[in-house]
Amino acid sequence: MEKQTATQVFESLSSGIRLDIYRLLVKRGLEGMVAGQIATALDLPPNNVSFHLKGMTHAGLVSVEQEGRYQRYRANLPLMLELIAYLTEECCAGHPEQCAEIRADSCCPEAVLPPLPKTETES
Repeated sequence: MEKQTATQVFESLSSGIRLDIYRLLVKRGLEGMVAGQIATALDLPPNNVSFHLKGMTHAGLVSVEQEGRYQRYRANLPLMLELIAYLTEECCAGHPEQCAEIRADSCCPEAVLPPLPKTETES
């Protein structure tokens, strides 16, 4: 991931409403939601939700698919996992034992944790 992409994602999520929308879409998984459902679930005006969804789509945080007269939105989970990997790619550089401790103490799923660095015998 490039720094510019990471910055764009963070800027898009800097709104509390957008963060709520993204988290809601993550909960819905592949099913996603149409804008009206999102507005109802978050008790927001539909035009407000549409404005935020447009910005999130532009940043790549959500994908949109036309379904008749509706548009279905889904969270772009691969992008978020790529962002997490970008942020943590140099975790504990030079101190692999620290990464193992962090991983053991983490409540995060294995998929979002930084990879363990290779030891000299694995290289």
